[in-house]
Amino acid sequence: MKRLTYIIALFLVATVTFSQNDTIPNQAIVYKFDIKREIGSTSWIHTQYAFEEANDIGADMILLHLNTYGGQVVFADSIRTKILNSKIPVHVFIDNNAASAGALISIACDRIFMRPGANIGAATVVNQSGEKMPDKYQSYMRSTIRATAEAHGKDTIVTGTDTTYVWRRDPHIAEAMVDESIYIAGIIDTGKILTFTTLEAIKHGFCDGTAESINDVIEKLGYREFQIITYKPTFYSGLKGFLTNPIFHGILILVIIGGLYFELQSPGVGFPLLASAIAAVLYFAPLYIDGLAANWEIILFIIGVVLIALEIFVIPGFGIAGVSGIILVFTGLTLSLVDNVVFDFSNVPAKELFMSLIIVSAGTFLAFIVGIPLSQRLFTTGPLAKVALQTTQDMDLGYISVDEEPQNHVGSVGIAQTTLRPSGKIELDNEVYDAVAEIGMIDKGERVKVIKYASGQLYVVRDV
Repeated sequence: MKRLTYIIALFLVATVTFSQNDTIPNQAIVYKFDIKREIGSTSWIHTQYAFEEANDIGADMILLHLNTYGGQVVFADSIRTKILNSKIPVHVFIDNNAASAGALISIACDRIFMRPGANIGAATVVNQSGEKMPDKYQSYMRSTIRATAEAHGKDTIVTGTDTTYVWRRDPHIAEAMVDESIYIAGIIDTGKILTFTTLEAIKHGFCDGTAESINDVIEKLGYREFQIITYKPTFYSGLKGFLTNPIFHGILILVIIGGLYFELQSPGVGFPLLASAIAAVLYFAPLYIDGLAANWEIILFIIGVVLIALEIFVIPGFGIAGVSGIILVFTGLTLSLVDNVVFDFSNVPAKELFMSLIIVSAGTFLAFIVGIPLSQRLFTTGPLAKVALQTTQDMDLGYISVDEEPQNHVGSVGIAQTTLRPSGKIELDNEVYDAVAEIGMIDKGERVKVIKYASGQLYVVRDV
């Protein structure tokens, strides 16, 4: 009786211990990660989280459940690099489509399984409207997909006394998925982009077998006892993916620059500046949390905005402060997108730095192209016309807002008390007045002549 009680007690302890663990002892841990949407920033964010979690739980393999028509090359390249560098074996189950960016990701995986009737290939780079991009983009994609196929190495085939080495995935065939000029006898003719069906992919080494389901794939990989743990995207990861999309970044930059411009056009309105501030927060916050945007990069941006404001509202003309402010704003926005350490770019891929420059430049350019005519429309005949002062108070009608005494000095000759570039101070009849150089810069101590008075301001030229 005591022995039976002891056995029952051991069983209960083992049951409780087992229930506290996430994995089942002596079973393979298969970490399943779905990519069933257009490849973009969200896919890349999910990939990073999924691979990190797979490493944390000690997964025996990562299995991608893939069905996509493609997406953005820059993120597909990041995902394929993550796969190639993974210490955990990564396999893929193509559940219908692996086109374009999806083909690149699939070729990076250790083993490829496809559902009967599925397709892989057609990796030509196209724009948003589906038109083929120039050859420099195709050249990069050709090199990338070729290098991805080469990364899997060659198989050794021994026939009698002869030994030959055959690519596991032929780089030339992979390149034909991008380049329509490639001809491979019995596979593809020139003028066509290569796409394989399941059986064709198996025949030419780009598929390791057919499968009907995830469980079928795992069993064909040799696992009989296994536990599947599926990656579950969080709301935050999806939001982060949306906020870090290059297109959205460009829109945010447009709002940041455009909001500042609108506020400068009509100071005191308020909400253009508020929109700019909110856009800046949405731009920097996810980058800061992700470790890309450092404190000093955000400070550079803030200092740049302050310098631009000082140049416009405090310092006459447009000089060092304004130019420095523009450079600092541009630098802060750009460097926040790349994983640099201060100004050390040794570990930053050139394509990432180039992409960040393109995003910031495009957003800034659009802000001025769209902002200038839009602000004129909004503050004259648009919905903001009522909050911006449009009426004028002409002097001819008796409106005088400044002292008119200085206009009596038109034609007088004085001395420049400070350097005028173009604004500064002059002395007339032992009195000091603000003045603006009409032409060029006038040095301190030079003789000047007052040529006109307008809007409460004296205008002078060098007296020769």
